[in-house]
Amino acid sequence: MFTGIILAIGKISAIEHRAGDCRLKIDTGKLSLTDVALGDSIAVNGVCLTAVELGSHYFCADVSNETLSRTLLNIATIGTPVNLELALTPSTRMGGHIVSGHVDGIGKVIEKKADGRSFRFKFKAPDNLAKYIAEKGSICINGISLTVNEVNGAVFSVNIVPHTLNETTLGDAKVGTHVNLEVDLLARYMERLMQGEAAAKDNGGITEELLQKSGFFG
Repeated sequence: MFTGIILAIGKISAIEHRAGDCRLKIDTGKLSLTDVALGDSIAVNGVCLTAVELGSHYFCADVSNETLSRTLLNIATIGTPVNLELALTPSTRMGGHIVSGHVDGIGKVIEKKADGRSFRFKFKAPDNLAKYIAEKGSICINGISLTVNEVNGAVFSVNIVPHTLNETTLGDAKVGTHVNLEVDLLARYMERLMQGEAAAKDNGGITEELLQKSGFFG
């Protein structure tokens, strides 16, 4: 598990293709790996990967076909910058929100404009994820924990402060840039729990009828 608070920007330094999947070597920049052991999890642009080889300033991780099919690691090249975060420990400050590192889909920047010293971004999410994104709720973009300002269908906006622009890859994002998205974990589980027994038979999502049956309307 992670918090969505980025610790460093690294970069992909090698890609080794292996029978359809691949192994990545990632230079970790200023991120210290002193407390990292083989088998530990590291979030790379919001994707939870397992360290299978460690150096003083790099680690290697295998990326499965499933992960390649659902994330932007599928189009990563040598030199691609990536946001990095180490997994939670019992003493970690919970500065963001609970992030699993399991990417739900790929979104795209459709607007970027200055807002004081910050920038306001608008993203287009896949239609199937729109129901999980709520105003003032949390969302994880390329591993970064952010608060949703506004939602209009599958389009949502966030405000990026100068520190986040400087310390993450969003500083270089522009209109057309694609990003990994992970919706709030609680929203996904709430939907499943509300479906109850119907979850095994129907994947129709949250409906007005379901909310009424669950006691949300008088």
